[in-house]
Amino acid sequence: MKSLHTVEAMRVAARCKLPRMVFDFVDGGAGGESALRRNIRAFESVRLWPRVLTGAVHRTQTVELLGQHYAAPFGIAPIGMANVVRPGTDAALARAAARAGLCYVLSTAATTSIEDIAAVFRGAWFQLYVGSEAAITDGLVERADAAGLPVLVVTADVPAPGKRLRDLENGFIVPLRPGVRMAASVARHPAWLARMVLRGAPRFANLERYTDMKASAASLAERMAAQSSARLDWALLERIRARWPRKLVLKGVLHPEDARRAAECGVDAVVVSNHGGRQLDAAPATLEALDRIRRVVGPGLPLILDGGVRSGEDIARALALGADFVLLGRPFLYSVAALGLEGGPARLIGQLRDEFDRALAQLGCASPAQLRTLPMVERSVVSEILSGGQTPHRRGG
Repeated sequence: MKSLHTVEAMRVAARCKLPRMVFDFVDGGAGGESALRRNIRAFESVRLWPRVLTGAVHRTQTVELLGQHYAAPFGIAPIGMANVVRPGTDAALARAAARAGLCYVLSTAATTSIEDIAAVFRGAWFQLYVGSEAAITDGLVERADAAGLPVLVVTADVPAPGKRLRDLENGFIVPLRPGVRMAASVARHPAWLARMVLRGAPRFANLERYTDMKASAASLAERMAAQSSARLDWALLERIRARWPRKLVLKGVLHPEDARRAAECGVDAVVVSNHGGRQLDAAPATLEALDRIRRVVGPGLPLILDGGVRSGEDIARALALGADFVLLGRPFLYSVAALGLEGGPARLIGQLRDEFDRALAQLGCASPAQLRTLPMVERSVVSEILSGGQTPHRRGG
């Protein structure tokens, strides 16, 4: 197996192995992609101050989140259309998470059904898009409940689809429709094409039962597009809270007042997320928003962060700035494209755990919880660093 020691190396390998339209679908963001870049730049701006002579010989990565114990403070984010990278990707990611003792979140837009993923990993979470049709939303919640999944993640940041220029330029739509540019790109990637021909083009598996049995892939795509809806409001979130019997998480929160109100509605955690930079190009980096949200909600509400995480050190940065847990999406798709269904996710998980352990050792921390006590870049100046303003300084500790 080729040695790929960073997420960026996996990304480069994925770009070589996937048709351009598929790689751009995975890799791209909204508009000019400044939000996507801002996410990554925010992590690069944070400096962690090592501590020496701490005797942190015995280190653990285990964390407790929402009543579950996980082997490390990171998991796999919900990913739509993952099987377009390689058939079987959703199930492979769920298996990898189960084996490693990590969290895996299945998307409404997944190409594998709730029931099939529950058979692979009963501890998977389910991410819900609240679309324009109440019957579909209710049906998805009922199915996740019947499957016994422990956590429902309601995504709030899709009142309308993001404008993704790479997809528009490539003519990438679901279902995949042959065109001159697409044919030329696919012809240069015969292995990808062969897998798609043998297993069939990916479909929105969670929506199939809400359409006619003979529904075309185009019909399913229209149903999925309708899941980008502004119908979700605070009253509906409260109804979902009353309906769902286990842990409830609100994803896609960037404004501190929204996080505060979510806590008042009874959510058990918030995911600080700008949808990987795929919705609003002017949105702040999630690491910027994290600091402001933590200041408003205090220490009691679990905060999960996604967007821009590319290494174990980034995980340490997020936890040191107030996150309780981190989710990664794109890097896991890069890993599958670069190294296959089984080897890719396992390699990436091992790599992230190794990098995170090295960060703990260098920082003199025996556990993720101790990262909160680090002297590091002053939290309040992260946004100024991004804009080229105030010089960072240390805080005590």
